[in-house]
Amino acid sequence: MAEEAAAAPEEQAEGAPSKKKAIIKIVLMVVAVLFIIGASVGGTLLATGFFSKKEQAKEAVDAQLEKLDGEHGGGGDGHGDAKAGDGHGDAKGGDAAGAPAKAGAEAPAKELVSPDADNQRWKFNYYSLEKPMLSNLSGSRKVMQVTLTIMTHYDDRVIKNVKTHELALRAGILDLMRTKTEADLKDPDFRKQLAEEIRVVINSLLEKYEGFGGIEEVMFSEFVVQ
Repeated sequence: MAEEAAAAPEEQAEGAPSKKKAIIKIVLMVVAVLFIIGASVGGTLLATGFFSKKEQAKEAVDAQLEKLDGEHGGGGDGHGDAKAGDGHGDAKGGDAAGAPAKAGAEAPAKELVSPDADNQRWKFNYYSLEKPMLSNLSGSRKVMQVTLTIMTHYDDRVIKNVKTHELALRAGILDLMRTKTEADLKDPDFRKQLAEEIRVVINSLLEKYEGFGGIEEVMFSEFVVQ
């Protein structure tokens, strides 16, 4: 009996390591099973495009946010282009009544001499006002008569606008001519200055009615003072 009692603890001591090994094997098997399940689920999601769809949704949201930021922060001069003039620093604004220029007008394209992209020579579009303009000089009995030709490098829409509003343009030019005096005629550059002032008047009126001027030069085909 004493020998059996002494052998019992020895058997228990020998059985303890085997139980620990069994537990470790079970834990390893559970971890392996969980790893296999996780890999299987991840592979399935990847194959079905789950992650790519999530990324696409994120990109769509970011794009929408950028669009909203642009709409609220990028505006401000949407109405300024209508008064862009012809690039020569013309006077802006309408007539004495203060009528605003037409908003949103598209600037006509400049026409090249040839369709060659490397050719930067512009076409010359001319138009002569049909009738001469006659005006008294300010404070004088003398009269000044002029016939005008305008030039633009833009397309035919500018010439069409001039024809459409020719009556208004003639009235504005005559108002300018009436302000000139005999003393002004003595200036050697009088004709050049008058031509430039007429160009500014024409562009200002065209900007008022059409939103764009485009007249780049005014020439006198007739100039008489008597």
